[in-house]
Amino acid sequence: MRSILIVVVLIFTINFSSSAQSIQQHKNDSVFVLVKKYFNAQQPDSIYLLAGDIVKKEFTAETFRYVFENQLFPAGQIKESNLLNFLNNKIGVYNLTFDSGRLELWMSLDDQGKLDMLQFKPPVKDAGNKIERAATTNLMRTLTDKKVDSAARTYIQKANTVGLSIGILRNGVATTYNYGETALGNYKLPNANSIYEIGSITKTFTATLLAWYVNEGKVKLTDPITKYLPDSVSSNQNLEGITLEMLSNHTSGLPRLPDNFVNHSGYPLDPYRDYTKQHLFSYLKTCKPESKPGENYSYSNLGYGLLGAILEKVSGKTFEEMVEEIICQPLGIKSTVQHLTPAQRQRFLKEYNAGGQETSPWLFDVLAPLGALRSTVNNLLTYAKANITPNGTKLSKAFQLTHRITFNKADIKLGIGWHIIVVNNVEYYCHDGETFGSSSFLAFNAGKKLAIVVLSNSGASVNAMAVDLIKRIQSINPTD
Repeated sequence: MRSILIVVVLIFTINFSSSAQSIQQHKNDSVFVLVKKYFNAQQPDSIYLLAGDIVKKEFTAETFRYVFENQLFPAGQIKESNLLNFLNNKIGVYNLTFDSGRLELWMSLDDQGKLDMLQFKPPVKDAGNKIERAATTNLMRTLTDKKVDSAARTYIQKANTVGLSIGILRNGVATTYNYGETALGNYKLPNANSIYEIGSITKTFTATLLAWYVNEGKVKLTDPITKYLPDSVSSNQNLEGITLEMLSNHTSGLPRLPDNFVNHSGYPLDPYRDYTKQHLFSYLKTCKPESKPGENYSYSNLGYGLLGAILEKVSGKTFEEMVEEIICQPLGIKSTVQHLTPAQRQRFLKEYNAGGQETSPWLFDVLAPLGALRSTVNNLLTYAKANITPNGTKLSKAFQLTHRITFNKADIKLGIGWHIIVVNNVEYYCHDGETFGSSSFLAFNAGKKLAIVVLSNSGASVNAMAVDLIKRIQSINPTD
């Protein structure tokens, strides 16, 4: 859901070429200049004229004007502004200094150069550093140990982070490292079997289930989604042209979240727990894709929730049952689950938001396939190893199908469920995950026989540290 209000935004950050970035960034900056001008002139109607269909669908001109006049204009004039970041070659993050304080403005444009995201958010303050050096299981004996520690310290020494587990798989040999605490102040180190939320890494499991059922002949990637939806939903002609593959590679045109997602819930810190199939189908009956299906990449949590719901109908099983039977049992991984047993709860780390305050883990209903799984470093290393070591089994063939490139346009490259990123000229299949109280990252390159897993029980993103870790490990001669 893109809006002026503060909402859940899970962003996968990818580095793009400077030439592609500069063109789109220039467009973004040009519209930002107008937004700032009209803001300081207190002309909300002029800003509304810059908005595209997505924003106008969410806000009438009257509501838009009310929000600005009653919530934003009281902050005063924008005295200073600067670009903080440009994410996904699309979203500009601008630091705004007002008479009364600071806000961040997150904004992006649609294909017509109109605003399709406009969010004013409180800035995230630098948490500073811990006074004491975080404890670790890293014995610092090898060059790899030292490289891992150098990368990990940039994250775990921040005052707002608590626990961190890292796994390295190289040439078939797995090594794990743990830092910090399982709960703030308990001085207990996590271990390779500690359980974390893995957020959107869950989507790669959902993609594997899709590939499995494709190989079994139960579905086709080219199948229209309307084939698997109730008549009351499939009658929406706007859904025609969306295929299962488009759900899997974020090209369906469906938004990040449905427009009946925000404010549906009585659980603001647990936003997915009571979004039901009834909510989903109610939205789909009248929704319209934001772009022509198959043409553009636009990350969609909604798309993966829908994909999982379709697979549940095809299989007659719940998402968790499919994950357990098709993926976890054959791999022998027993701690990758949606719902924890009492024994597993003892290994599940407490969670903390990006500011360092304790928060609650998320629960899921129909949208579970987009981010409901919990797992361990050991389990995810086994999962990564199975992805990079084909063995001819049905599951292995499903993994290999998920690696097939299905979208390659404008510096964005995807398999089925996997993003492909480039780190120092080497391609990695990759996915990250974030909830309010966790951050995770998994990447692998089959040719280099290298995989890394990073799990944190903090909402502070591990992405930058994880990419830095890849660079450091990649530079080491395997024989060292």
